[in-house]
Amino acid sequence: MKSILNISAALRESIRSQAQARSLKGTVLLAKEGINLFVAGPADEVRGFVRWLRSDARFAALAPKESWSSEVPFGKLLVKVKGEIIRMNHPTIRPAAARAAAVDATTLARWLDAGHDDAGRRVVMLDTRNAFEVEQGRFHGAIDWQLKKFSDLPAAALDHRADLEGATVVSYCTGGIRCEKAAIYLAEAGVANVMQLDGGILKYFEDVGGRHFDGECFVFDAREAVDASLAEVTTS
Repeated sequence: MKSILNISAALRESIRSQAQARSLKGTVLLAKEGINLFVAGPADEVRGFVRWLRSDARFAALAPKESWSSEVPFGKLLVKVKGEIIRMNHPTIRPAAARAAAVDATTLARWLDAGHDDAGRRVVMLDTRNAFEVEQGRFHGAIDWQLKKFSDLPAAALDHRADLEGATVVSYCTGGIRCEKAAIYLAEAGVANVMQLDGGILKYFEDVGGRHFDGECFVFDAREAVDASLAEVTTS
């Protein structure tokens, strides 16, 4: 989103009522920095809900990613207001105010095929997810700082900044929130040539498939993980 979201009780209630009327389940997170949602239900109802959201100019640029499962992977509907969509403890890092540089999935796959970016620099993939997510799958050779929580990333970045020098750094996460915040933080910390993977792993799977990715992508719902075709993978 291009501007800081003004959250009101009326906004929260209208989102909840629209989702509930369409029998959707899942989680919608609202913060001043924007909106994040994972919802499931009949395809027409989910798409109708997204169209309704997009009718609000603040949400017009929403670009959802779709995946399919045999059952609704959420038990209930939650609409929450939070200080940050994903807590980093750096309130000045606001993607809504100034977005991080981004590389799309197709371009990244081409760079990884070549072993360098268009300027000839080596490409370093930086996983910004928690360690247990990384264990499920990651980009081949990606840096993993074994984060227990996302708010650990700033300290880890300062400790390991030398590992990123001289490269084009592409931060990535599941859907694009953590990696964008990480890219902004790294750039402000003086790391040159840092970008986010636009749309995260899920968008990469949607556009490219599993090239250069080892394993599956952990997701925070009853499916547990999805493969490169965005199909459900049961890990237990």
